[in-house]
Amino acid sequence: MARLRISGAGAAKHDFLALGALVTRLDPGIVPFSHADSYDLHVSGGEYNVAANLASCFGLRTAVASAMVEYPIGLRVERAVRAAGVHPYYARFAHDGVRGPNIAQVWSDRGQGMRAPVVFYNRANEAAALLEPGSFDWKSILSGGLRWFHSGGIFSALSATTPELVIEAMKAARAAGAVVSFDLNYRAKLWGGGSAAARAVLERIVENVDVLVGNEEDLQMGLGLKGPSVESSSKLDPSAFLGAMEEVAKRFPGISAVATTLREVRSTNRHGWSAVLWMDGESWTAPSCELDVHDRVGGGDGFAAGLFYGLLAGRSPEEALRLGWAHGALLTTFPGDTTMASIDQVESLAKGGSARIQR
Repeated sequence: MARLRISGAGAAKHDFLALGALVTRLDPGIVPFSHADSYDLHVSGGEYNVAANLASCFGLRTAVASAMVEYPIGLRVERAVRAAGVHPYYARFAHDGVRGPNIAQVWSDRGQGMRAPVVFYNRANEAAALLEPGSFDWKSILSGGLRWFHSGGIFSALSATTPELVIEAMKAARAAGAVVSFDLNYRAKLWGGGSAAARAVLERIVENVDVLVGNEEDLQMGLGLKGPSVESSSKLDPSAFLGAMEEVAKRFPGISAVATTLREVRSTNRHGWSAVLWMDGESWTAPSCELDVHDRVGGGDGFAAGLFYGLLAGRSPEEALRLGWAHGALLTTFPGDTTMASIDQVESLAKGGSARIQR
């Protein structure tokens, strides 16, 4: 087991760099797709969301490396990235006017009450899937210094070349002295060969990782980790997750920390919420609370952003976990995939604040 070492802020050009796909999420609110006439468009991406959250809420110098298509939807996405305060590194693709390549679409309604949210994808001819080793000049990107690099399982599932690019970037980031994190984000729909195909890819990636984000299912389906047989009384019980940590440490000795959210869905709009962090052989569990959920998409990315901020800011592991738990909770109260919270709101909730009116 390795111990996590984080460089000081110093003169690093970027505190944080994410590698992943930029997408648009079309959101009809609580109206089912078959009845919807209008949609909100959110610029998103499992990896990008963390960079956007760290910039707009926590004030860090963040960047994203991604594919960009030169057509009007691409311009819309570029505008959102700029507005979030994220520095872009784009591999650019021309659109042929008919077939693409495209910025992917994720369709997601919010559900309501006992009606669950629905998510499906249109990732046909996606530009991000065309990215490969050599798509980015890492030497140039990292020359100004980098403290933290992040990618995830969604981007890694897009093609045969994206995992190789992730590994290339991770090795370059590590050589530059950055912490390397990865969100397993196992999505069965994206892995055409099922969990066996995912494991073959993700195991190679995780060998290069310092901080891993993933719940019990991600660890089981994405990495094939079984862990000891542990009975959990509730989804908020961290024992099943913590029971797998011994196997994580044994199989991936380079990993310093593993973290996850704990969520018990009582209805679409009412969730039990907690989080857990295992780091350097010790573990911490966040408080449990009840969430009144407006839009659940992006909550996990919100948790990762708060946790990473805490670690980058030199907070204790428990404080970093609470910041992640608090920011993830707040993010579910906003529409869209990225944060509208202020750092003061996050700090207050992390310390035990409430929803009493602020005058």
